[in-house]
Formats: sequence, structure tokens, C-alpha cells
Amino acid sequence: MNDFAAIDFETANECLSSICSAGVVVVRNGVVDGKYYSLVQPEPNYYKYSNSCVHGLTREDTDNARVFPFVWREIAPLIKDLPLVAHNKSFDESCLKAAFRTYRMDYPDYQFFCTLAASRKVFGKSLPDHRLHTVSAHCGYYLENHHNALADAEACAYIALKILNFNTTSHFYPQPN
Repeated sequence: MNDFAAIDFETANECLSSICSAGVVVVRNGVVDGKYYSLVQPEPNYYKYSNSCVHGLTREDTDNARVFPFVWREIAPLIKDLPLVAHNKSFDESCLKAAFRTYRMDYPDYQFFCTLAASRKVFGKSLPDHRLHTVSAHCGYYLENHHNALADAEACAYIALKILNFNTTSHFYPQPN
């Protein structure tokens, strides 16, 4: 199955619900079929300096942005029943669940796959680390604008196409070389 949505969130502070930007890349039949990016007014709405240093966003960037439920209403129809893929799924899945809880939204129990875990399994110690920019470069994709949610989702989608193979048992298997 070559249909999935790569997703990435950036957060404003240490609270997982503080999503301040969201990026999604929809892949159908192994080809990018759509992209989505939005700034999000975080909840709670404050920025930790260390977070801003990572992604470059500040409160001024998101003061006029929509809150998560309005952004998710645009994302949901794009991803429909697609499995979601993230690099370090535990972070992105936790952010998504925290935002759903914060806004008292019903969580649809999305199926998530992790390119970080897959990279560790497929490449092992042949890479110096398994960070997104390292893995994407190894797979032939140069990540520009790292920590921009859309750029990171694009890199994740590229990695997923290279090293993940989906099946109906909800596990990933390395693709043969």
C-alpha cells in the first residue's frame, strides 16, 4: 500500500497540546498528491524561548492564526482514512492526541507509523544518528528549512516511500533493495 499522510507538528512550549504549526503531505499510489501547511494558535498560548529557537516561530506569528479545531477541519478530509506517518511518531501522535483532548474533540484512533523506528531497524549503526535530516539525506532527499512543519512532513514522506512498506497487519517491513 503506497497511500499515507506524512504529518509533522511544531510546538510553542513544553505542552504537547501547544501545536503552533502543522504540515501534512498526502501520498497516493506512491506519489505526492497534496500538501497542507498552517500556523496554529497554540494552547496554552505562550512560547518558550528554546522552542522558538528550534522552529523560529513566535507569538507574533500565530496571534492571528486559527486554533487547532479549525485547522484540523481542513486537514481531516485530506487524510480521511489514510495511515499517518511521522518521524518520531511518539511526539507527533502525542501532540495530536493532546490537542484533541484539550479541545474535547473525539479522537478517530489514527493508525500511525514511524520512520524513526524504521530507520533504526533498516539502517542500524550505518548512520551516525537517525535524526530527520540525517535519514532524509541518506535516502537522497536534502531537507531544507528543517523544523518547518511542511518541510519536515515532506522529508518524512520521502523517507517513508524509501523504507516503509505497509500491509494490512499494521506493521512496517523494510522494502527490498
